[in-house]
Amino acid sequence: MDVDIPAVTTPVRFAQSYRRYLEEVGALDRRFCLQERTEGLVALPILPACLAQLDLQALQRTVAPGSTCCIAYIRDPVPSKRQRVKSAHDQLAEAVQGLLEQRGEQWSEELRQDLPHSWQRHGDLVLLGEGCFLKHIWSRLEPELWGTVALALGGKRLARMGRVSADSFRSPAVTLLLGEDSWVTHVDNGIRYEFDVTKCMFSPGNITEKLRIASLDCSGETVVDLYAGIGYFTIPYLVCAGAARVHACEWNPHAVAALRRNLQLNGVSQRCTVHQGDSRQLQLGGGADRVNLGLIPSSEEGWPAACRLLRQDRGGVLHVHQNVSSRPPRGAGAAAPRDGGGESGQPPGTGSSLRREWREWAEDASRRIAGLLLDAHGQPWRTRVLHVEHVKSYAPHVDHLVLDLECRPV
Repeated sequence: MDVDIPAVTTPVRFAQSYRRYLEEVGALDRRFCLQERTEGLVALPILPACLAQLDLQALQRTVAPGSTCCIAYIRDPVPSKRQRVKSAHDQLAEAVQGLLEQRGEQWSEELRQDLPHSWQRHGDLVLLGEGCFLKHIWSRLEPELWGTVALALGGKRLARMGRVSADSFRSPAVTLLLGEDSWVTHVDNGIRYEFDVTKCMFSPGNITEKLRIASLDCSGETVVDLYAGIGYFTIPYLVCAGAARVHACEWNPHAVAALRRNLQLNGVSQRCTVHQGDSRQLQLGGGADRVNLGLIPSSEEGWPAACRLLRQDRGGVLHVHQNVSSRPPRGAGAAAPRDGGGESGQPPGTGSSLRREWREWAEDASRRIAGLLLDAHGQPWRTRVLHVEHVKSYAPHVDHLVLDLECRPV
């Protein structure tokens, strides 16, 4: 596409606040993807008709106080997922309809609705969701059907996701439909991840949080990642945030194998210690400057361990992940949260967009963690909410949030 698209360019740590505002006022151009630029900047495409109406100084003051932004142009913008999937879905329907009619079967709108409407791509492997190809007629077209689907979606291998297993590892129930090797490659923000798609989970929806972690300055810090997985956050801490050492804890042996492989691929294995086992039992002598608790729907089971692992002399920061339920919004946003340690303040990047349920969850978590810190260290600690980050909507009125909580001994 030989066209330049106007965009608001801002540092990555402010990108989500700007994106939400531009969506609310109808200025965000949903046809195109956000574009990562050099030096930690993100370009958010805007509709050309809205360009003259944007007041950059007002944006900096009201949307994200302390932020900077400017207008730039994206050359050859990448179409958004919605635009790409729509076109690919039509191509898929045409290909499958052709195969069906070639076999003497009748095509129908009901069968069209049984085709996948979204999918993930990992290298040359296309991963379909669980709610597709459920009609009995499809089994009569195998195995040629899967080759047709893969070709229509631009892949060479094909797999389908089932329900996540109820085991303690939350193993994905993925069936390989076409191909023999289930190891795949995924690249995010210049970091390369490899994993067995039938054994390990991968959440592309967490890319904004990975970018936020990458923008942190963790120079000289010791970081503990209590739920490391294949290295979603462990590796950005090492590659981008500059952590001196990361202790990565994971109890799924398949994820541990992928984690070790990814540390080697990205050249940071020397600065990471992998602990295979139950993160609740991790013993490091309280030397962590920062603890990442990246488990949803709730990381509460890891809170006591995280409190115990923080440095006893000066404390540190917890990044607490949680799925938080909220009622549909009825008007303007609520005030900013107060922490559980007696101090108050507005977390940067949230402002009036912080919903009441989010604020209440942050306040409650702050108070409870202050109590756990007292139990772990035998002296009072002060907790302070630094930031509440909205990662994504997990389900209707259920949002994946991250609470950045500063914890200091009194």
